[in-house]
Amino acid sequence: MNPLPAEDTQRLDELSDALGLPITAAQRQHLLAYVEQLARWNATYNLTAVRDRAAVWSQHIADCLAVLPALDRHLATRPDTRRVLDVGSGGGLPGVLLAVMRPGLDVTCVDTVGKKAAFIRQVAGTLGLPNLHTAHSRVEALRAPPFDLITSRAFAALPDFVRLTKPLLSAGGAWLAMKGKHPADEIAGLPAEVAVFHVEPVAVPGLDAERCLVWLQPKAP
Repeated sequence: MNPLPAEDTQRLDELSDALGLPITAAQRQHLLAYVEQLARWNATYNLTAVRDRAAVWSQHIADCLAVLPALDRHLATRPDTRRVLDVGSGGGLPGVLLAVMRPGLDVTCVDTVGKKAAFIRQVAGTLGLPNLHTAHSRVEALRAPPFDLITSRAFAALPDFVRLTKPLLSAGGAWLAMKGKHPADEIAGLPAEVAVFHVEPVAVPGLDAERCLVWLQPKAP
């Protein structure tokens, strides 16, 4: 196996320092190997429109890892959160990174594109991640036990996101949508039975763009 690029190692070290994010040796190797596989598959299949290696780190890897502090705070208040569904996962962003960095979570990535689902299956096998799964399906057609947390990144507007995935949400579960600018118009269009309980800005190292996380849950009956 060829050695991984030294630039990737440096980028990961800088990202870990900037986020104050502890990364184990195993997680480090998994992340570096994932980026390498993403680059290789992307040369043939359109997993992501971003092809420049440095941009992959800033626009994808940093963007997803920056979510972890907020996710950890959520998990601290809801420690029974176990099953996670990442909708429209594409090349596994953020689903693969969540499975690597938080091995206590059982993560399923769903996408309608077969090659993207195949890529995530390959990643799960190559990296040895028993907590990472994939489904080649439209989310509204997915049949699975309920999920405690449903995430999305550039999947759909919030009203469509919650409408399509609500049947898959467990009792007491929550949605986490990764967004750019504060989506006030999307929030205004949410159905009456869904509540936004937190919107928080996210600073992504090396990325000069607005990012925020929108946390939602069904309103109590």
